[in-house]
Amino acid sequence: MSDVTTTLPPHETMLLNMGPQHPSTHGVLRLLLELDGELVVDAHPDIGFLHTGIEKSCEYRTFHQAITLTDRIDYLSPYSNNLAYVLAVEKLFGVRAPDRARWLRVLLAELHRIGSHLVWLGTTAMDLAASSVLIYCFREREEILRLMELLSGVRMMTSFIRIGGLPADAPPEFLDGARRFLDGLPAHLEEYDALIKDNPIFRQRMVGIGTISTGDAVAYGLTGPNLRANGVAYDVRRAAPYEVYPELEFDVITETGGDAYSRYRVRRREIDESIRICKQVLDRLPEGPIRIDDPTVAYPARQLIHTSMESLIHHYKLATDGPIPPAGEAHVSVESPRGDYGCFVVANGTNLPQRVRFRTPSFSAIQALPLIVRGGMVADAIAALASIDFVLGEVDR
Repeated sequence: MSDVTTTLPPHETMLLNMGPQHPSTHGVLRLLLELDGELVVDAHPDIGFLHTGIEKSCEYRTFHQAITLTDRIDYLSPYSNNLAYVLAVEKLFGVRAPDRARWLRVLLAELHRIGSHLVWLGTTAMDLAASSVLIYCFREREEILRLMELLSGVRMMTSFIRIGGLPADAPPEFLDGARRFLDGLPAHLEEYDALIKDNPIFRQRMVGIGTISTGDAVAYGLTGPNLRANGVAYDVRRAAPYEVYPELEFDVITETGGDAYSRYRVRRREIDESIRICKQVLDRLPEGPIRIDDPTVAYPARQLIHTSMESLIHHYKLATDGPIPPAGEAHVSVESPRGDYGCFVVANGTNLPQRVRFRTPSFSAIQALPLIVRGGMVADAIAALASIDFVLGEVDR
């Protein structure tokens, strides 16, 4: 009798499109999941749906005009974008903003960090069905947006920074409002902690989910909370200090789990440190000018253009032709809410930049996404995806 062999059908996996309109992708990201049942075998991020061409557009704007484009890269923390770009341009000119402007810049950057982390915390909790947290977080973020509107007239894309300083001083009502907000925020944070920190369902959905090793996190260029959740205490504010951060006391927050819950704990604790930084700024804010007195670089004070013909001419020249830095290159990194945010500017001796390039932390995070979700369940992919806190404007710029 001859041998009988049975041919089994090949083992097949299923491809599942998640996005680009899926709510949990936090923007127009298409994630192609390869599934074995409900187990994620592999993931393939598909980016580019939000491409804006901001880097190229900067080459057709004067050095002043390009500031407004940078807000749109990370629209949850636009001030970090402004700051990185302006610091790089100031490096080309060889100028530094006055002390009062530098302290105010740090205050604004940390307020935006708090607001960004609040948005992340609320939306991530919403992804895991803790809907109340979203309402609370947006309630507090609304106070930050009101402060920005009081300061600049705009809630989100403020562009409230200039080469050589700030466009205007912070009014007393802004500083008083910021202090009231910072004094009241810790009580609200305790409410968030009571809702989710030790919530058994929240912990079950986050602890041990979306784990990445420290070696892989470093190899893939993760920075910010995504790296510090693996115990690596890298923070640009400490590693390559800028503005007045060397004069401030704050801790670099780390956790050791390398999972979604550790990333949550880092961001939650960073809000406490940002409150601490902001209060130090308010207590130590010096008096003085908020913009350098150099008509070839910075706009003259507004009141001067009504009384001084020379100031009016300088304002007109800067508004039309823009400042012209010497030919050269400059790179500056800042610590955005998502990590190491770098700006590289090349000047060729004209009034337009030859090249503007941004190194954004969200781009690296998206590249590491397959490692983070591989081997988990489809439902866990939602929590893992939310935990890395990416912004598609950074990825597709």
